Amino acid sequence: MSNTLIPIMPWLGGFGLLIAALTYVTIKRYSAGNEKMIDIAEKIHLGAMVFLKREYSIIAIFMVVIFVTLSLALSIWTGIAYLTGALCSMLAGWFGMEAATRTSPRACQGAKDGEAPRALAIAFQGGSVMGLCVASMGVLGLAIYFFFTKHNPQNAPLVINGFAMGASSIALFARVGGGIYTKSADVGADLVGKVEAGIPEDDPRNPGVIADLVGDNVGDTAGMGADLFESYVGSVVATIAIGATFANPIPKMALPLVLISIGLIASLLGIWSMGILKRMNPQSALRTATYVSGIIFIIGSYIATNSLIGDTRAFWAILAGLFCGVLIGLETEYFTSGPPIKTIARASESGPATTVITGLAVGFKSAILPVITICIAIFVAYKMSGLYGIALSGVGMLSTIGIVMSTDSYGPIADNAGGIAEMSGAGPEIRKITDKLDALGNTTAAMGKGFAIGSAALTALALFSAYQNTVGLQTISLTKSTTIIGLMLGAMMPFFIAALTMEAVGRAANQMVQEIRRQFREIKGLLEGTASPEIQTCIDIVTKGALREMIAPGILAIASPLIVGFAMGPEALGGFLAGATATGVLLGVFMANGGGAWDNGKKWIEEGNLGGKGSDAHKAAVVGDTVGDPFKDTSGPSMNILIKLMAVVSLVFAPVIARML
Repeated sequence: MSNTLIPIMPWLGGFGLLIAALTYVTIKRYSAGNEKMIDIAEKIHLGAMVFLKREYSIIAIFMVVIFVTLSLALSIWTGIAYLTGALCSMLAGWFGMEAATRTSPRACQGAKDGEAPRALAIAFQGGSVMGLCVASMGVLGLAIYFFFTKHNPQNAPLVINGFAMGASSIALFARVGGGIYTKSADVGADLVGKVEAGIPEDDPRNPGVIADLVGDNVGDTAGMGADLFESYVGSVVATIAIGATFANPIPKMALPLVLISIGLIASLLGIWSMGILKRMNPQSALRTATYVSGIIFIIGSYIATNSLIGDTRAFWAILAGLFCGVLIGLETEYFTSGPPIKTIARASESGPATTVITGLAVGFKSAILPVITICIAIFVAYKMSGLYGIALSGVGMLSTIGIVMSTDSYGPIADNAGGIAEMSGAGPEIRKITDKLDALGNTTAAMGKGFAIGSAALTALALFSAYQNTVGLQTISLTKSTTIIGLMLGAMMPFFIAALTMEAVGRAANQMVQEIRRQFREIKGLLEGTASPEIQTCIDIVTKGALREMIAPGILAIASPLIVGFAMGPEALGGFLAGATATGVLLGVFMANGGGAWDNGKKWIEEGNLGGKGSDAHKAAVVGDTVGDPFKDTSGPSMNILIKLMAVVSLVFAPVIARML
């Protein structure tokens, strides 16, 4: 059966890309609004694309260095696979960014023409371009490499591992660079505009607003797309690597590819179901569309596991991962849009200090349930199919990535639509609609981050298991000093990267604050609305800051496992990966959820509660939100990419490290 299905898979990936292109063409046919809306949207689009071009030009230098290294150390085919994975990740980000920036003004106009249902439908269509590109690129790239390497099952993973490393390395740069950009712009614009000047969010008088709206796209669209793409690819590659160790490897190696193909079809059907569901409550519509895809995938995966490997236990491992993702999403939703946000909001009545303290407590508590959920999924998957089952559970969680990424990408589009409404003077009734959709976007974004963290834990564990098999380690002893040293160094890495990224946001945000203050002080008539702000200056500040600061975390993530592996041996590197995974998952969940809770606590006050906008509670909540911004959009999301990148780098170089045994 696998011989019949594998040649079809690249065509399915191509079909998904075709649907994404047709969706983009459909979006372009909608009205982009009046001349003022079009002008604002064009500035956002131009700023986003300029940033992406400059970011990719720096990453290209890095890619060439890694390509040469892999080609010399391993094989030319591993190097080519690395380049392909990197390019697929970059293209998915590019296409998604193009669609998002073109969709935002049309979603704003949709709110004018048909209120919330029409705006929701347009914004979701824009997000689906990113979702389909991520899913289709993964299916297309992995299927092609597997098709040409399956004749040699033992060496196939060595080549395909390069594809995963390409996706992972680009993801870290995109996530860190985009995260630093978006949060430094956001913090600067909020602190000076909303807190000091007392003007509304996204006010056209604020010089940092356009940079902030650009940041929503480079961080939450291109960054998150690269993030989930590398999770998606990494889970499949880890399963292929473990499947290659079985006596009859081809069916077990082919199964994850069949699963993501079924997931792509399920995602397409879920996306199309939004045409029927759009009249529902927006939150219910997005959730129902996700469940439609999930049900279709469950049926398809049951048939696939029985047909390919004749073992229903593998199906239960897949199901464990899928339900783990759903539960983590619901747990994240509770902490980022449920009662905890009101607790934070009420704490704001006492000032910024209690806001920060309460938000930190909520973030810490929010890590408990997701970790327990991940542990249960790991237990069930291992009981069903051993290490192969754990790898399959990661694939199961991510197979419907097309719909998951669509709901996540919807968020920054809705946010930008609100910004365009405010800047173009669309009126409070339109802003009320876009704010409602934006608040839901914060929840879907937080759920996407929770989903990414959960998948990171399962994928990193699967990659770790594949590394252990490749280097021939039967056990990793905690009684050896080198292993303990590796464990401690690995546990330290997430904290080190978090510190670097938080400091980077702080430095760039400080420059933004000084520049916005200067413009308010020196440009006569700016606050009165009779003069225009110098937008490009602010964009240049955050662009240069983000591109400069993203380099060190990316190099550290790749170099550190190699230094540990070559200096202290394969077993110490195993300890290093275990330590990084444990602390990275906890830190990532804590930061992502804490930041999301601070943000929605502020929005709950802005809805008119506790004095509403401009009250002392609101000012304190804004301070909490600015602390949470780099938590949820820069440092937190970097954790899941970090642990997977270090694991996949270890796996790629495992044949070289194994020679040390």
